[in-house]
Amino acid sequence: MPVAALFGLVVVALIASSWLLNRDALRKAVEAQIRAVTGLDLVVKGGTDISVFPGSYVSFHDVGLRGGAAADPALTVDVLTANLRLLPLLLQRFEIADLMMLRPHIRVVRDINGESNWTPFVGTITRTMKPGAENQVSFSEIRIQDGELTYEDPVRQINESLGDIDLSLAWPSISRSFAATGQFDWRGERVDGSISIGDFLAALSGDRSGFKARLASAPLKLAFDGTVANRTSMMMEGTMTIDSTSLRNALRWTGQAPPGSGGFGRFALKARANVVGASVALTNVNVELDGNVAEGVMTYANSGRQSLQATLAADALDFTPYISTFRLLASGARDWNRQLFDLDSLSTTDLDIRLSAARMTVGPSKLGRTAIGANLRNGTLALSVGEAQIYGGIAKGSFGLSRADAAADVKAQFQFTDVDLQACASELFGVNKLSGRGNLSVSLSASGSSPFGLAQSLDGTALLTGHDGAISGFNAEQLLKRLERRPLSGAGNFRSGSTPYSNLTVAVKFADGTASIDDVHIDGPARVTLTGTASMPSREFDMKGVASLTTASGTPGFELPFVVQGPWDDPLIFPDPDSLIRRSPATAPLLDAVKDKKTRDAVRSVIERFTGGGNKGPDKAADDGAPSGAAGTKPN
Repeated sequence: MPVAALFGLVVVALIASSWLLNRDALRKAVEAQIRAVTGLDLVVKGGTDISVFPGSYVSFHDVGLRGGAAADPALTVDVLTANLRLLPLLLQRFEIADLMMLRPHIRVVRDINGESNWTPFVGTITRTMKPGAENQVSFSEIRIQDGELTYEDPVRQINESLGDIDLSLAWPSISRSFAATGQFDWRGERVDGSISIGDFLAALSGDRSGFKARLASAPLKLAFDGTVANRTSMMMEGTMTIDSTSLRNALRWTGQAPPGSGGFGRFALKARANVVGASVALTNVNVELDGNVAEGVMTYANSGRQSLQATLAADALDFTPYISTFRLLASGARDWNRQLFDLDSLSTTDLDIRLSAARMTVGPSKLGRTAIGANLRNGTLALSVGEAQIYGGIAKGSFGLSRADAAADVKAQFQFTDVDLQACASELFGVNKLSGRGNLSVSLSASGSSPFGLAQSLDGTALLTGHDGAISGFNAEQLLKRLERRPLSGAGNFRSGSTPYSNLTVAVKFADGTASIDDVHIDGPARVTLTGTASMPSREFDMKGVASLTTASGTPGFELPFVVQGPWDDPLIFPDPDSLIRRSPATAPLLDAVKDKKTRDAVRSVIERFTGGGNKGPDKAADDGAPSGAAGTKPN
């Protein structure tokens, strides 16, 4: 009964208070308290709802909050509800317990000095939270439902918006901590986030405070655990983790253009981060991308233009996903690929990356210990290979790519020392008929909008030296010996076997897509010299050479001119027919007869040798198409 009586007394007091309450004073008190806490003027354009029992609240409709000198409100709310504390209300004291904003529209604008239209609010909050302040913060929570936020930074040309914001701010009315949890929409994705600050007053004053943040969405997850300070600029230090199932999708979502069209899938990063303004320095980095795992340091800056610097080391790296969509040759054909280059990614970000790996894979090429540097600045890409173990030898060189309108300017200089020529020539040039070991130096330049365009404009030089190998497709020694004995024995075996060599030298000059082969020497059981041209656009040979047998004394023996024509991967190699006819005892007089009219007697003897008969009569001459009266006077 005493409890029931007390309860009834409270109910009667609440009803009496609602009757006797000065509602206008309550409204003004709530407005004054919001102004004192936020430093923003409350501009109410709609009506006001006041309730004491059963719920104690004041609701303002169509509300704007703005700084004293601001023309436009920083915050507009469809319905702003201030829930009141019950016991102080019975004593005619109006204290806000919490605020609820329905469909607020928050506008943040930064000026050239880095301050925003919310700077007065931050200053007021800092003053009211200090111990002993005249107007202590009196409400502990702000809830936002179905809100919208726009951020404008004219200096950096940034305009972003968040929609469908459902957020709860744990206001530090009693403790010094601050927490915010909720969800919002950004660029078509739902983001779940939370922020907590250990010492909210210290953070607002610019002093160091504990800071934790977490953002989770379908494209990207990010977490930070450390400290924050804001004296002259934002400073953060702590552990950062980033995770994404597709870095390519995450980059697109954040407004970045991913390079190329291959790779950039699974991504994870964990590092010690030091953030100063728009610069991020990462140490103790452990990063994973497309199955590649590396460790090192990274630096990212965004001062008008994005730049990334990194020094990373890995046990194994596979670059195949990033070059899988790039094809020099058209699929299933011998022609160069004519698809236009996509060079837009060269102008978005500056890069300075150094990679080292114990093993590296680039398409079909397997590399051992390798050190690579990549520099991309103002649309110009420069790759340098300090040293790479490849094809059983060592490779060094550089590669440059710059953009000129829609075309790509390419420059390459490489040196391969003591490499397996079969693997090297096959993977670099598509030539599968060379084996042995040797050295290759290349200096090339080209300009074009596609691989075919590069082939048309190729300039430069190449020098190949080899030893202790072979050239497959024909056996020069056996062929020369057979043709020495029987020059007209046929050419059925010209494209079989292989020609071993002890030393090989190939010097090539490129000019406007044509390779001039000025010096080719093959020394072995058979010596071969070769000159001619090779068309880069059509990928065909047009060369002539001389093959000779090597005698015991080292001097050239039997010599045979030959011709090499046709596509690179399957050329035709055949001897000079004029030379074979001259070397044949049966047909050499016939060739002379064609050139000399006075040698018809020799021609007649050749014909008799082939036919096995005597002199032709008039009937035979007529059958051959000659008039019978002229058979003895016209030369054959």
